[in-house]
Order: sequence, then structure tokens, then C-alpha cells
Amino acid sequence: MPYLIPLSAPVFDGNERVYIEEAMSSGQLATNGSFINKFENKFSKKIRTHQAVALNSGTSALHLGLVILGVGPGDEVICQSFTFCASANPIVYLGASPIFVDSEEDTWNMSPELLEDAILSRISLGRKPKAIIVVHLFGMPAKMKEIMEISEKYKIPVLEDAAEAVGSTYKELSCGSFGKIGVFSFNGNKIITSGGGGALISDEVTIIERAKYLSTQAREDLPYYQHLEIGYNYRMNNMAAAVGLAQLEKLDACVEKRRLINERYRILFEDLPGISFQSESEESKSNFWLTTILIDDKQTGFSNDRLRILLFKNGIETRFLWKPLHLQPAYRGVPFYGGHVAEKLFLRGLCLPSSITLTYEDQKKIVGVIENELTKIS
Repeated sequence: MPYLIPLSAPVFDGNERVYIEEAMSSGQLATNGSFINKFENKFSKKIRTHQAVALNSGTSALHLGLVILGVGPGDEVICQSFTFCASANPIVYLGASPIFVDSEEDTWNMSPELLEDAILSRISLGRKPKAIIVVHLFGMPAKMKEIMEISEKYKIPVLEDAAEAVGSTYKELSCGSFGKIGVFSFNGNKIITSGGGGALISDEVTIIERAKYLSTQAREDLPYYQHLEIGYNYRMNNMAAAVGLAQLEKLDACVEKRRLINERYRILFEDLPGISFQSESEESKSNFWLTTILIDDKQTGFSNDRLRILLFKNGIETRFLWKPLHLQPAYRGVPFYGGHVAEKLFLRGLCLPSSITLTYEDQKKIVGVIENELTKIS
């Protein structure tokens, strides 16, 4: 249904139409147009020093990243449990097995302590993990210093899922740039979008070259079609790249608007009991793709689901936080290291409208609905 106030709507108020018309006029609509290179170059400059490969989705980027890291049948890959299923599904595509790790309470991302516990446990079973997938949830940077130290200690590469973290930084470096490979998403509801699309980055030239090769069906550079190995149809098309380039030109402004929205929510909720937010450390700068809250039902008198339904009836779109993957029926029986942090976050959390077009009046309306509910209960 159309919402009066959507969760995260795309905004096309820059050069999108100009670039699309230019792409159409060129006749290059598929995977060989000039906007693909322009997008890759612009994006790599934003990430700083890393090279980028434009792909058709964040999931494609994750899958390709695992292929390049050599993950295959029988391997194990450690993955954050509190995330969207796309973080883990590519592990299964390759015949490997995910090993889920719980979150820590500050950033809601992978706990470094539990990550090391999981590694030691798997090694003791003769099952050293092939890779680690860490996620920057809702744009909040994970504790990359600790995680990279563990990665280096045990010689296990990190694949950084920054699908939700375009424009977020940790220690003034872009999220996605810490691991051996970083991946991003430009899906329709992300902070910038190409309609559908993703990217893979690395500072290793051989990884970038292999990603470009595999993402274009592993076609050899010959005047006829020859393939020495199995490739994938994963390249971003020129039309999507044209939209993505126009969106990328506005990335910094989009981040600042989302951060302002988060700041206003914190002020508006300041005097309401039982509502708390995701923590941001001094060394992190989240893009706050989505502003998320936790609801203490003992203080508020209502649950996240009751609030979701109440806001829905007022034309306001919200969304639960991710249901942990170790609790998903599709992953029943998969090893899990941790306690109940991710589960509690899911049971208490809600994502609030965060579009860059969200006005202060919109936010006051959202918070006003919640205030009225608190008044009724008290």
C-alpha cells in the first residue's frame, strides 16, 4: 500500500534524467556503456584508494566475493547472525556452510569476542573457517579494529558487507575498505540507488580484474565466445550506472540529511521513557540509513509490534529489525555462537521512516502518535 510517510524512499532530483537520456542516446544500454566506468571511478574515489567493480546487486557482489576468496563445497564461513539473509545465502549457493555469530550490544554488529570463540571452536574441530562476513547494520560501523586483528591473527580473510553503509566511516576510513573485499548495495531503498545494483571493492588489482572477468560470464578476450571456466551475468548495466552516478554525486548531502533526521528523532524522543537508539562511538560515523529504536515494553506499555500496527494505521511505514539468521527456519540446525543479544534486538526493535525528504513536521507527527499511545496507557 502507498504510505503517507514511507520508510526509505528514493529521491531523483539531480542529474538522473540527464544521464539516462544520454545513455539512451548512445545506444549503450547493457553492460558496455561509458557510465559503468564513470560510476566505478567516482565510487572508488569516494571509498579512497580502492578500485570498484559495478555489479547488478549487493547479493551478486557477496557471491562473487566468496567465489574469489575460494569458498566452495565443504567449507565453512563465519557470518553475522543479525542481518538480512542475503549476507549468508551466497555461502549456501557455493555448497559451503555458514557459522553464525551473535552481536554485541553497542553497535548491534558482530561481537569480536564471540567471533574469536567461534574460530577457536571450529579450529578445534578441524574446521578452520575460510572467510568471515561482517555487516555494518543499518549503516552503523562494526568494531573493525578488533575484528581485523582477529582476522590477521588467524589468517582468515574478511568480506565486509557494507550493503547498508554507503557513506559510513570508521576511524575516518570508508566502511567496506577494511576487509580483503568490500561489497555494497544500491537497491531502491538504500541511501543512494541505481534502481538495483551493487559494487565490489578491493585494493588488490588481481581481485578487481578477476571480479570483472567472472561478472561478465568469464568470457575470454577473443573474437568469438570462449569460456575456460564458469562465470556469471553480474555486471551492472549502463542505464543503472547512469542513475547511480547521478545519485553518487549527492552522497555526502544524503548522509548529512539522514544524520540530521536521526538527530531530530533523538531530540524528539528525549523525554519519552523506554525508547533507546543504536549507539555511535566517537570513532564511527554512521550514515544512519535507517533510524532504529529499541522499545522497553515494561516502561512504554507497548511492544514493537503494537507500535508498528499503530503507525501503520496512521499511514506511517515502519519495519522490524532483522530476524536473526540462526532463528530462521531455512537455517535450522546451523551452528551459532553467542547468547540472546540479536534475538532481544529483534524482539524490541523497530525501523522508523528515514527518507531524506522527511520533514521535521513529519517526524513530530510520528513521535506524536507514540506520545498519544503512551498517554492512553498511563
